[in-house]
Amino acid sequence: MRNLAVDVLKIILAFFVVFLHMHLLRDFYPSLSYVLVNGLFRIGVPVFLIITGYYFYHVDDINKLKKWLIRIFLLYSIWSIIYIPFWKEGKVFINILFGYHHLWYLIGTFFAGIILFLLKNKSPQFLILTILFLFGCGYMIQMLGNLHYFNGELDVALNLFPSYRNFLFVCFPFLGIGFLIKKLNIDVKQKPSLLLVTGSVALVVLEAFFNYKVIGLDKKESIDLLISLLIACPILFLYCKSIPVKTDSKILASISTAIYLVHPLIMEWIFNLHLPSFEFVIFIAVLLIVSLILVLINRRIKYLL
Repeated sequence: MRNLAVDVLKIILAFFVVFLHMHLLRDFYPSLSYVLVNGLFRIGVPVFLIITGYYFYHVDDINKLKKWLIRIFLLYSIWSIIYIPFWKEGKVFINILFGYHHLWYLIGTFFAGIILFLLKNKSPQFLILTILFLFGCGYMIQMLGNLHYFNGELDVALNLFPSYRNFLFVCFPFLGIGFLIKKLNIDVKQKPSLLLVTGSVALVVLEAFFNYKVIGLDKKESIDLLISLLIACPILFLYCKSIPVKTDSKILASISTAIYLVHPLIMEWIFNLHLPSFEFVIFIAVLLIVSLILVLINRRIKYLL
């Protein structure tokens, strides 16, 4: 049986990623848009990784690892091929190695899973320190880039997404957090209150506001790594995991995956039509319909989702 609350959470998180890529409300309420796009909506991918890491605990031998890796690699390969028409010239190598646009999450999970498998028998203390160190490295690289602390080619390199948003600095830390939650039975021992969840999520929004108003980061440049995500994302997952509502259907989980994978295609199509009105509503409706169709197709053609 599946946890229905976690599957519903996946749908919400998938839309967080969609709204993030849309830069929701940027043209109407730029300040609000910033704290949403570079704050609240950044919860999406880390929680997805925590969920994946939680179930990765059961990947406890080399044969299970091979099966897990093959599934992710096929998923990544299929969708990379689908998005080839959108690749920019001169970025073929980067798109293959680090993933085009949102597909970085898949290839990042692939390599992070290999590292986590190799380290899975290390002590929890070692894993926690490794997680904090790697996340800290990614955070520092990102901030040095966004603050444009250096000049010239070094500044350009630091501001490339793969410099900090990759398997080592993002995927491994949150995958590891999910793994530790399962390994240490934290989900059994700890059941966060809704108040704690609300407070931790508020920290994410406050950190984004701090980056925007106090540090004065350029509102046109995105922020992927927030320190508060290390607190809010595990708490949010634990809260939903503790809700005792079960289901034997995985359709919601499949729809969330479809939304994540296909939404840039739908965005490119709908928003380039320059519809006079109801553009947002039409986009969401088409996205849901296409996602459901993909779920149905996936029942016959495996590894599409």
